[in-house]
Amino acid sequence: MEFAESPEHELLRASVREVAAGFGHEYYVEKVRHGGTLDELWDALGDLGFFGVHLPEEHGGGGAGITELAIVCEEVAAQGCPLLLILVSAAICGELIGRFGTEEQKAQWLPGLARSEKMAFAITEPDAGSNSHRLSTTATRDGDVYRLRGTKTYISGVDEADRMLVVTRTGVDEATGHGLLSLFVVDTDAPGLTRTPIPTGIQSPETQFTLFFDDVEVPASHRLGDEDDGLRVVFYGLNPERITGAALSAGIGRYALDKASAYARERRVWDVPIGAHQGVAHPLAEAKIDLELSRLMIAKAAWAHDTDADRAVAGEAANMAKFAAADAGLACLDTAIQAHGGNGMASEYGLVDLWGLARLLRIAPVSREMILNYVAQRSLALPRSY
Repeated sequence: MEFAESPEHELLRASVREVAAGFGHEYYVEKVRHGGTLDELWDALGDLGFFGVHLPEEHGGGGAGITELAIVCEEVAAQGCPLLLILVSAAICGELIGRFGTEEQKAQWLPGLARSEKMAFAITEPDAGSNSHRLSTTATRDGDVYRLRGTKTYISGVDEADRMLVVTRTGVDEATGHGLLSLFVVDTDAPGLTRTPIPTGIQSPETQFTLFFDDVEVPASHRLGDEDDGLRVVFYGLNPERITGAALSAGIGRYALDKASAYARERRVWDVPIGAHQGVAHPLAEAKIDLELSRLMIAKAAWAHDTDADRAVAGEAANMAKFAAADAGLACLDTAIQAHGGNGMASEYGLVDLWGLARLLRIAPVSREMILNYVAQRSLALPRSY
């Protein structure tokens, strides 16, 4: 067991950090406030291949794994520029196409994803929530095409992506009544597809949308994996999403603690830096401990996924990493705001504008309650609660 980071990983962190620091949190906030996207930062990272570090070399990727993609995700966030679309485009879509795509599909879509192209992911529905078995968006075969009908909600980045990976129902399991699922790559400008933005209080460059599929025609060649086998495909993509989501939270936590520590060293009240007072120092120290513990679980989860270890091991670690990092990242941010006192609520100190996103990461992807259900049932062999 080796805890020291390899020279390759240290170089990757430094390289990503250098690019992201060239933009910084002020750039992030300015874009968000005016409804803009982070295309300049995204393209700068994509041009260097950072979004494809985990993809096959023969399709333009770096040939590494989710471990390396999590490093990219964390380091960008640690510079105050958390990119939610990395979870969707690179971690889910890129990983699933690389794992389940045909050679033609890999050649068609992976080179772009390895650079700056974005792909959205559409699974959530108004009446299904976390219960994928109840998805009602259907895909019906009609010769060489499928026709998609239904509604998806809280879908990120559809306005920025040329394509999205859509999870649909293509049949019903007669034994259980559960939906049989299939996945399709769909153009975001396909006829019959309309979208409505969802207003939220989160300051983030990624807009959420409700999508309406009205007989959207998709070539059968755009189906990812076998028909009715989509649940297995989707579940494989959940671990990378949770691992990179955890890395995003960890990056936000690191950013917040760096800001708070610098402030506590410099800010003087009663003639000493406020960091000399245990009332300020101890909460920051505790937040640091929890953050580092979560980063260890992120590393374990990424290792389990990349080595193709027992899927139960990978699933348990990915869920625990997401749970721990989401709590730790938010606690770091909240403690940093508290350490700043009233200044913590001032925009110029660059903390409060990240609170909404950090809070969201305790809900999605996958809520902490569903993670507790998973651990209770899978890790502790307790009876199912639902």
